[in-house]
Amino acid sequence: MPRYLVERTFPEGLHIPMTAEGATACLNVVDHNADLGVTWVHSYVTGDHRQTYCIYDGPDPGAIRRAAERNGLPVDRITPVSVLDPYFYR
Repeated sequence: MPRYLVERTFPEGLHIPMTAEGATACLNVVDHNADLGVTWVHSYVTGDHRQTYCIYDGPDPGAIRRAAERNGLPVDRITPVSVLDPYFYR
C-alpha cells in the first residue's frame, strides 16, 4: 500500500482533548478512513498546534483527500513518501 505525508494547517490550532471525547474523535477518523481503504498511521503536531504532518497509507492521493473531506480536515499537500531507516544499513 502506498504511503503519504499529509500536511495540514489549522489556523486556530488543533485541539483534541486528552479525554474519552478526544479518543472517540480520533477513532471516528479511523472508522471514516477505513471505508475508503485509508489508514492513519500517526501524526506529528507542531508546538503551537497549527501544523500537522500525518503519515497515511492508502490506495492513492484521491482517497486520502476524500477521507480528509469526510472527516472535515484540511489538506495543504499530499506527498508520496517511503521509509528511510538508518538501521537498514547494518
